[in-house]
Amino acid sequence: MPNTATAPVETTRSQRLKAATNATHERLDQRIMAGDIFASRDRFARFLRVQYRFHCDINALYANAALAALVPDLAGRRRLPEIASDLRDLGHALPPSAAAAVRADLPLASALGWLYVAEGSNLGGAVLYKLAAKLGLNSGFGARHLAAHPDGVARHWRGFTAALDAVTLSRSQEDEVVAGAEAAFGRVRAHVEEAFA
Repeated sequence: MPNTATAPVETTRSQRLKAATNATHERLDQRIMAGDIFASRDRFARFLRVQYRFHCDINALYANAALAALVPDLAGRRRLPEIASDLRDLGHALPPSAAAAVRADLPLASALGWLYVAEGSNLGGAVLYKLAAKLGLNSGFGARHLAAHPDGVARHWRGFTAALDAVTLSRSQEDEVVAGAEAAFGRVRAHVEEAFA
């Protein structure tokens, strides 16, 4: 009798990371949308302040040499200047600088977790970009940071996840990636609570 059992399908690091952080991510998305960010340009500007603060938190990652060796076009993935321009378009001052949550020398595994959250937000950004159009915002005014990458959102994401999945890490480092992503989601949540209090 032939063996009909199939070998278990091995999941990738990016798939495991998505599963491990899914509940945290879902709660954050629900909290952001509860802020009614498309009710007015002023509400959207609150969301931009959240984005600005988070991207200030992670700005040093784009100068991380170890990450740059692994992630294609790391410097080109930085969105802080676009977010700053979006805020200015809407007539809002940039939020005051605070101590960044991460340093350029953050251990690689943790840095990958933080970057996963930043890059993942680009996927959701494609949906938000369409909704922002209802407020008269677009890639040239107010919603630059949400505009799709010229290569396309999905292709850009796949480039990142391929790099993430290819890195050789120890078991403890795998846990650090998850902890880094959870910390990043937590930091965004703190910014959301401040902006929408």
